[in-house]
Amino acid sequence: MRRFDLRHLKNDFCSRLQVILNQELEVGEVGIFLFEVQDFNNVQKSADLVKESGNTLLNSLRFNEVDWTIVVRKEATKAIL
Repeated sequence: MRRFDLRHLKNDFCSRLQVILNQELEVGEVGIFLFEVQDFNNVQKSADLVKESGNTLLNSLRFNEVDWTIVVRKEATKAIL
């Protein structure tokens, strides 16, 4: 399990989240991502990004008044034929 603090990226955290999911987590590994919610659309964007990447969103919750936490398990990528 690894923790990633993306709060310093403000609303531009999605591209970094995608890189981490694609390249930095091992299959079966769980990542905890902390990001700042300046716009609640970012919560949905993060959930959509996790789903589209083929990984599993285990939890999504408000951490405090401005921060949000998601917990994601990296899944094996499916081969495209």
